[in-house]
Amino acid sequence: MRVFVTGATGVIGRRVVPGLAARGHSVTATARTPSALDGVSATVVAVDLFDVDALAHAFAGHDAVINLATHMPSTAWKMLFRSAWRRNDRIRSDGAASIASAARRARCRILVQESFALTYPDRGDAWIDEATDLDPAAYNKTVLDAERSVAGFAQHAGNGVALRFAAFYGPDAMQVRSYIQALRRGWAALPGGPHRFISSVSHDDAAAAVVAALHAPSGAYNVVDDEPVRRAAYFGALAAALGVAPPRFLPDWMTPLFGSVGETMARSLRLSNHKLRSATDWAPRLASVKDGWRATLAQMSRKTADGHA
Repeated sequence: MRVFVTGATGVIGRRVVPGLAARGHSVTATARTPSALDGVSATVVAVDLFDVDALAHAFAGHDAVINLATHMPSTAWKMLFRSAWRRNDRIRSDGAASIASAARRARCRILVQESFALTYPDRGDAWIDEATDLDPAAYNKTVLDAERSVAGFAQHAGNGVALRFAAFYGPDAMQVRSYIQALRRGWAALPGGPHRFISSVSHDDAAAAVVAALHAPSGAYNVVDDEPVRRAAYFGALAAALGVAPPRFLPDWMTPLFGSVGETMARSLRLSNHKLRSATDWAPRLASVKDGWRATLAQMSRKTADGHA
């Protein structure tokens, strides 16, 4: 299959491209920093994500388009400011619409669009599947625009898949370093009490889900590991892996101080991956973040050692 990937040098994209090549797919990729794809089995092109004509020309001859383009704030504290999300908003609204339109014009059969599972409403201890309506906070309402674009593609052109990613973790995750720094000071670095659920997925497992989604029927899918955990277990397992004491948690009255980002991060989300596991051959290699923290810390140590070699 010929596959075009946008956002190919993001934390998921740079894992997806070699994953596609390993499955025998021919890959074309575009990214903000093309040099980051040096040595990867892909044809690298430059194209404006908002130019439908240019995109349609670039997509011509491809069977599938995978849109992983985002523009996240560069630091954790910048995430608290609405202005830091404007570029990402435009990519998810205008960019996703342009990509879907261009994929239709280029007669692509498949469109896979990244989405965000933390837009589900707080459901306490209840399991959440894809039948639950999204309820995004102010800072990420454009997730709905992106999903409408892929749904429109599915209605008029071919297979359209929206992947609702849970909270990422991995050796190159900015937030993981923030968690570690806070834990060493005795605190959990997320709003929301210890009893609330958090659903997560490793970068590697998320990338494997993207590759598997090329064979999924149209629809939205949660990309999450098998075992969501309560925040006490989430941060407790990381603290144990670091050899530090379990953390204290921020009181609930502080959550509004973090704005709509804090409100989203504080939600209790116990997400099910049953639909994706049933529709594809995907299964997370790491069943739970409780298994994943030690693997992540080991990867981080290797990267640090390599950087000083």
